[in-house]
Amino acid sequence: MAYRYGHREQRVLLPPSIEEYVTEGHPVRAYDAFVESLDPKSLGMELNPDQVGNAAYDPQAMIKLLLYGYSYGVRSSRKLEQATHENLAFIWLMGGLKPDHKTIAEFRRKHKTVLQNLLKQCVRICLRLNVIAGNALFVDGTKVRANAARGQTHDRAYYEKHLKEIDLRIDQMFEECEEIDRQEEGEGSLVAMDSGLTGAQNLKKKMQAAWEAIQGVSKPGAKVNLTDPDCALMHGVQGSHASYNVQAVVDDQHGLIVHAEPVREATDVNQFARQVEQANEELVKPCQVACGDAGYANTRELSKVDAQGIEVIVPSQRQALHHEEKPFSKSHFTYDAERNCYWCPQGHRLAYTGTNRKAGKMDYQITDARICHRCPHYGVCTEAKHGRKIRRLVDAAQKEKFEAHYAEAAAQEIYARRKARVEHPFGHLKRNLKVDAFLMRGLAGVRAETSLLATCFNLVRMITLLGVTGLTKNLAPRLVPALG
Repeated sequence: MAYRYGHREQRVLLPPSIEEYVTEGHPVRAYDAFVESLDPKSLGMELNPDQVGNAAYDPQAMIKLLLYGYSYGVRSSRKLEQATHENLAFIWLMGGLKPDHKTIAEFRRKHKTVLQNLLKQCVRICLRLNVIAGNALFVDGTKVRANAARGQTHDRAYYEKHLKEIDLRIDQMFEECEEIDRQEEGEGSLVAMDSGLTGAQNLKKKMQAAWEAIQGVSKPGAKVNLTDPDCALMHGVQGSHASYNVQAVVDDQHGLIVHAEPVREATDVNQFARQVEQANEELVKPCQVACGDAGYANTRELSKVDAQGIEVIVPSQRQALHHEEKPFSKSHFTYDAERNCYWCPQGHRLAYTGTNRKAGKMDYQITDARICHRCPHYGVCTEAKHGRKIRRLVDAAQKEKFEAHYAEAAAQEIYARRKARVEHPFGHLKRNLKVDAFLMRGLAGVRAETSLLATCFNLVRMITLLGVTGLTKNLAPRLVPALG
């Protein structure tokens, strides 16, 4: 059998156009159609082809480059630059434009607001295409490392000490510069000294930014990272790192992301109401069901959502851990709402003694400690000298209501779908795209990257659901309604 051999030097009479580089069903065409369908003004971007000065790269082409690159795990500006020279899909998408890595990085840095609005417009497209129903929403969070080292996280005393040392060093360097200038007048400036002074001044600016950030934190012993003052130390599966807690709200219909936001709080306990409300703003209507895991089990937060007429499905920590109840746990004590007291399993009364407003809990104590001392279960039920004591949440009735609803069969059916929906985006981003850390620093930059990544996930899902051809046909230019 004969072989076919390639010849790189063979000339052709009519070379193919860039349009012929990719087939009609190539996914890159869906990304191109998506960006072309967006309204630049709603993104916060003004297109002015008649502006004076040196010609800039088309902002829409730059957004296409970032979106397509992030969707395939190519996030580095240098790798994106390389792709525009070597990858046919990137060459087609950019129409032959080849921005260098500095231009790509600068565009990403200067257009954070534009990138933050990408997900909002993507959700509006999904609503128009009926791939987001907005009936049931699932909330979850995951830790993603910041672009900062853990060792750069320091407390208030550290910054106080080093700011004083830097000020002294800068003053010394100024004095040295003046002394050398007097001794060597007319021989030119000393570049090395100027460089050292600039470095000290830049370090002082970073220190001052971190100092201002730590001033705004009221928590005693709080620490702030010098490299990225907006991130926080968070403990995850791989240990403790400077990170952000990325919250995502996912629609039940096809698992598309409705809202995504990075926060600096390490736990999810205070995030449920905020995330659901912001997702509802994107949907322009309230959802019917909001579901989360036990990390969101904060009765006050759940009550805010419940008060809006939204069904809440969140297990308590006790329900999630499936711990067996001990013989004398609080659940075996009977609460008497009419008398505002508890009755122990032996029939003795625990009277109300007061409320801790800060903790939001009420205290109940056995009326006579001698009752506990004479009880055959003393030492098992309690070993306290003053007898058994019970603490009850002020809004315990609401907590019991949420626990009872979670245990219902219909709620269990919805909760069982939670992992398949809300864990899917995190798995795709972390495992498939290898997103283990953000590239940008500061909350604004991290929000932009989060929006970019969430939009990429949605586009991949939309291509799976509708196909490249089906999606591009529905993405006619400028059909996305304005934000707000």
